[in-house]
Amino acid sequence: MKMKLATLALGAALAAGPALAELTFPSLSYRTGPYAANGIPFADGYADYFTLLNERDGGIGGEKINLIECETGYNTEKGVECYEATKGSGALLYQPLSTGITYQLIPKATADGIPVHSMGYGRTSAKNGKVFSHIFNYPVNYWDGASVGIKHLLDLNDGDLSGKKVALVYHNSAYGKEPIRTLEELAKKHGYELTLLAVDHPGQEQKSQWLQIRRERPDYVLMWGWGVMNQVAIQEAVNIRFPMENFIGIWWSGSENDVKPAGAGADGYKALAFHNVGSDFPIFDDLKTHVVDKGLAAGAGDQLGTVLYNRGLYAAMLAAEAAKTAQEIHDTSNITAAMMRDGMESLEITEEKMATLGMPNFGPEFTVTCENHGGDGLGAVTQWDANAEKWTLITDFVQSDQDVLQPLIEEDSAAYAAENDIEERCN
Repeated sequence: MKMKLATLALGAALAAGPALAELTFPSLSYRTGPYAANGIPFADGYADYFTLLNERDGGIGGEKINLIECETGYNTEKGVECYEATKGSGALLYQPLSTGITYQLIPKATADGIPVHSMGYGRTSAKNGKVFSHIFNYPVNYWDGASVGIKHLLDLNDGDLSGKKVALVYHNSAYGKEPIRTLEELAKKHGYELTLLAVDHPGQEQKSQWLQIRRERPDYVLMWGWGVMNQVAIQEAVNIRFPMENFIGIWWSGSENDVKPAGAGADGYKALAFHNVGSDFPIFDDLKTHVVDKGLAAGAGDQLGTVLYNRGLYAAMLAAEAAKTAQEIHDTSNITAAMMRDGMESLEITEEKMATLGMPNFGPEFTVTCENHGGDGLGAVTQWDANAEKWTLITDFVQSDQDVLQPLIEEDSAAYAAENDIEERCN
């Protein structure tokens, strides 16, 4: 039986909940708007994993999964409307898939007792579970990404970036601004010169930024982009003949959609990653058998193994494993949002578990605790091979500079706690 997949009209109210016991996971997707090309494969991967569990395993712990998809268009206001429209459905978890939406949902979801997983995006200091009881951003955050990027540059320069020039081309939004503080602190530590170049939504106009890059000739360019902004930036880099191996995007700037439009010119471009790439994993055989071949795929079934499909798959896997953990903790299959929160806070992802799930070496091992909702900050670097038209993981997963990042997280979360009269927990 095909998993229930409902697309909600914004503003529509849901019934109090399904008649039968089900585990409800809203999907705040964006299949329309300027970022649809990237939103679609993620949403497909997220939905297909849950369909796989329903078809192959009968759900999670004997409970069928009810996925409710609500279209946000990557618009913060619509995202909040989706949350309000779906929270009464028995929602166990929200994955906003937008930093702007995440910021708005932090106080709302916390007050409602529903956990939020902003995987690799959102408010970085939400890693501090002592302050953010219902917000999780494991296995990695934007500050980790900035640090892993700089660590890669250090590796390329025998550990010395003194006098080097690093430019950040960033989406002029809460998302794009996230890494700035970290990069500034790392510049103090490692002696590189940082240039900040904002790009306004949606990112089609970048001539002035790349003319400045051509004029100032930075040694490296980092990018925090999304959607068409990535494509335009990579093409502009090709136009000024900037060396692609010195151009590194965050994980939201490293999909096939970003590099293919530039053709051979994109060869060698790099992007950060917090999960593996490609389709050479046993789980894809199960997806083909139980989902695609049955005509149950959320999309056309042609995105399997692409970067953003894999990311949606990974997000759903982490949600399902947290739900299993919650079922074990509370000795019941029909869990509530409060129980789901407990499962997320006790989640442990090991290589043995990933292998059992058909996803060996798909992502880093990590453990979530009351104090640490963000994991260990492990990231890797991928590189685009234009001839083979594929991404390759070119480094191991390495840990970000916790000596720099942890004080920043403590400072930011303490300020949030003071502003919102929050008492620290985990005592």
